[in-house]
Amino acid sequence: MRFLKHNIMTTKTENIFKKIDTEVQPPLLYPEYKSTILRAPTKELIVMKRSLSELTGPAFSDFSLGALDHDLTKNAIKNGEPLGERMVVQGKVMDEKGRPVPNTLIEIWQANAAGRYVHKADQHNAPLDPNFLGAGRCKTDDNGNYKFYTIKPGSYPWGNHINAWRPNHIHFSLFGSNITSRLITQMYFPGDPLLQYDPIFQGVPVKGRDLLISKFDLDITEPLFALGYRFDIVLRGHNATPFENK
Repeated sequence: MRFLKHNIMTTKTENIFKKIDTEVQPPLLYPEYKSTILRAPTKELIVMKRSLSELTGPAFSDFSLGALDHDLTKNAIKNGEPLGERMVVQGKVMDEKGRPVPNTLIEIWQANAAGRYVHKADQHNAPLDPNFLGAGRCKTDDNGNYKFYTIKPGSYPWGNHINAWRPNHIHFSLFGSNITSRLITQMYFPGDPLLQYDPIFQGVPVKGRDLLISKFDLDITEPLFALGYRFDIVLRGHNATPFENK
């Protein structure tokens, strides 16, 4: 996870960069998160003007999605159901005034219930689930709402120090009106005891931490099938969701 500032896209043919809200957004350098020592820039960023083609496309209003793209409990089944605690995650994508943002392409990726990613670089000694890919996507509707079905991810060791473990989390990637306007964040779970030890989460200012924690919601819990969690995402403003990238 990288800590980089994010920008605000406008409909004009130029970018307007707003000063980062340091009370909410994570810093570029947080020494307890060792990777930022190498990743944090040491010089001012160079702002590149974007052309009209970059600011006007591609749009995702007509983007075609598969019927099971949003359902990680079904989109990789080979010989049975994936193992773990089923859950439904839903929320709304909003701007700084609480207005819905429709046609936002959202992608998620996560570890399986044992804390293992389907990725060759993941060498955690935990089992892979042949029926769980750990990736999905959907679009927000006209009211800015999204919905995923998935399995609650497990925690895993990650090498920041000898006994470092990541809290349970789901990665979120949001695309705006074009491929160059992308924001990345992580969703955590309430009451996770590892949050207090995680430098990625602790690197976010106190004011912004609660904005990364989902809320259990009995109203969206589906009887006999899946627990419900709500995770709303705010793109801009003082209550913006903390993001990892520019």
